[in-house]
Amino acid sequence: MNKHIYQYTLYACLAATAMACSTQKELSLPERINVPVSSGNNSDTLSLSNFTQVFNDPYLRTLIDTALHNNFDLLSAAQRVTTAQANLMMAKNAWLPTLNVALSVGVDKYADYTLNGVGNYDTNLSPNISKDQRIPGPTPEYFAGLRSSWEIDLWGKLKNQRQAAYARFLGSKQGRRLLMTQIVAGVTGLYYELTAMDNELAIIQRNIKLQETAVATVHIQKAGGRATELAVQQFTAQLLSTQALEFGVKQEIASLENQLNALLGRLPQTIVRTTVKDAQALPGAVKNGIPAGLLLQRPDVQRAELELLAAKADVKAARAAFLPSLTITPYVGFNAFKAGMLFQSPASIAWGAAGNLMAPVFNKKQIKAQYNISTATAFTAFYDYQQAIVNGYQEVASALNKVENQQQAFTLKNKEVLVLQEAVSTANVLFTTGYANYLEVITAQKSVLEAELALVTTRRNVYQGMVSLYRALGGG
Repeated sequence: MNKHIYQYTLYACLAATAMACSTQKELSLPERINVPVSSGNNSDTLSLSNFTQVFNDPYLRTLIDTALHNNFDLLSAAQRVTTAQANLMMAKNAWLPTLNVALSVGVDKYADYTLNGVGNYDTNLSPNISKDQRIPGPTPEYFAGLRSSWEIDLWGKLKNQRQAAYARFLGSKQGRRLLMTQIVAGVTGLYYELTAMDNELAIIQRNIKLQETAVATVHIQKAGGRATELAVQQFTAQLLSTQALEFGVKQEIASLENQLNALLGRLPQTIVRTTVKDAQALPGAVKNGIPAGLLLQRPDVQRAELELLAAKADVKAARAAFLPSLTITPYVGFNAFKAGMLFQSPASIAWGAAGNLMAPVFNKKQIKAQYNISTATAFTAFYDYQQAIVNGYQEVASALNKVENQQQAFTLKNKEVLVLQEAVSTANVLFTTGYANYLEVITAQKSVLEAELALVTTRRNVYQGMVSLYRALGGG
């Protein structure tokens, strides 16, 4: 009769638990955004020759190598990868049984009619039991041996936890790759900012020399009665303004060097870089069109997708938590109620095994809450993945447009500079021959200075656009 009661109780528990789990629906996410195929007539690849032209500066490559070895954020990211790898190792071995060496000492007060007979009143009074073999009460207990515990993964809970840990490990590597891309782009961007400021400084210093010559000329003309004091004052004021501009550029250069050194993980020092005369030509034209294949290889998109996979696995593990878990706990070792009798083999050798089938009853609300958390996290990861695709698409599109437009602007600005340089020469000739006044010379000098600085800015924008494209494509 009791046997049937136990069976019915077990069946009822299993049925109730299965019904509780069946109420938890499988995760269903909305439709994903379809990444459009490359626009334009180009193929779904992008030539890296443009990037090679940007990164072929030997000084720049040295700075990038230094940053990848010394940047503290990147070193921290490497430790996060190590942490994720350790979590993966734990998850991989979670299904294996635990085996521990146990040495325990305890005391128990048994009743006279304990079911297993230990400390039974009749046992101690038996004439066949010697005085030394009688079990004292309270009863000491000594154990030295091995104890084990093994959770059987009936419903795939441990498997899904392992899959989630593996996805997060891969995601941490993508996060480090993303940081590496950002560091390379940051170093390259600051480097080309520095070379652009060097160009600006060279242009300003060249114009200072020209303006000094103009001031000297107007002083001579004033002494000869061909110019007024007003002309001298105007030329001098223009020279002072340009000289002040030189110090502003020098300050900007110092600030950029400090930023770059911080990114390299070192204290402020001079940045060795390409000189103005060694400045590279513009990168070649980039065909319009967004390479969808490269877009999906962005590290942030890859990481978001892996986070989504991990969140899905977490939901499956949370659903499995509603089902009963089976744990086997075997042991073997020496067991006695007297320390002196502990290692008397084989009389003190004991072993045993138990199987525990446990199903949640009163803590189902906690499990339900964890399931809801996992589901909400999965939806969050899904939306983050969708947003990463949208962000990547717009970043690549903006970078492509920037490179194309700035290349066109550079061509026109270059022509403008050539025209204005000729205008300065013409104005100086006309001024010395009396066919132009000093205001026309000043205006021509000011215009060419502004145009040359704008040309440097436009050229810098082309390179910054290539750097932005490199970053937007996830490093290549």
